[in-house]
Amino acid sequence: MKVKTLVLVWLAVAVSALVCFEASFVSAAPEAAKSGLKIGVVNIQKVFHDSKKVTKYRDETIAERNRIEAELEKAAKEIEADKLGLKALKADSNDYMNQVREILTKQANSQAQEKFYEQQMTLKEQRMVENIYQQILAQVKKVAEEKKLDVVLTQDGLDFPAMNLSEATMMIRTHKVLYSGGCADITADVLAAMDEEK
Repeated sequence: MKVKTLVLVWLAVAVSALVCFEASFVSAAPEAAKSGLKIGVVNIQKVFHDSKKVTKYRDETIAERNRIEAELEKAAKEIEADKLGLKALKADSNDYMNQVREILTKQANSQAQEKFYEQQMTLKEQRMVENIYQQILAQVKKVAEEKKLDVVLTQDGLDFPAMNLSEATMMIRTHKVLYSGGCADITADVLAAMDEEK
């Protein structure tokens, strides 16, 4: 019971602190408007989700993962077939021991390939996301300059309910723009510019 109470108190304190911080951030927006700053917002999540370019990258990645999984599955079936072949051999024969060695070698190679592919794909996907984000930033800058905006903020939606407390806290902590009335939403322009670029 004490742990539950402590967690609830901690959560209340964290949310209160966050709301105070965000309120101070949002209260600065009217001051920016008075000073003549032109502010835009863009939903980066929507650009990542709806961009045809990103969809193409995602499809290529899925196809590559499927190819790798098929290759690993083929190796696993070969190993199983080799194991079945052991039944036809005499347990204390040289042929039997050679077959066992070959099976163990194939299993070790297959496990090493699986680990290698996982690291390779993780790194490739990380680089792809970084590259796409850099492209989005370039398009945001281009659109902002065309529209003569001084500042562009990201305004991504919250996907509640969260899966757990940790995810909910992270979503709240990273959600920066609480209100953007009067700001130009340039999401559609950035999305179009992303898909136009070769």
